[in-house]
Amino acid sequence: MKLNSLGAASLLALSLVVVSGCDQVEKSAQQVMGKASESAKQVIDDTHKAAEQALSEATQGLISPQKKDDQPQNESESTRKEA
Repeated sequence: MKLNSLGAASLLALSLVVVSGCDQVEKSAQQVMGKASESAKQVIDDTHKAAEQALSEATQGLISPQKKDDQPQNESESTRKEA
């Protein structure tokens, strides 16, 4: 009887360790995916910026990038004057 209860307790403890390990792996995977997502977004933003700059240089400023809605009118005008 004592051997059965010891085996059951060991099995229960082992199960808890495995479940805890799975939770930790899931959390780590979510962190990695979050960082990968942020990195991918940054690469896309950088590529977009570089493409806009290349287009501007290729057209020698004849075509300006579309201004964003959140960009104030005065800021976009002063930027064009400086360029």
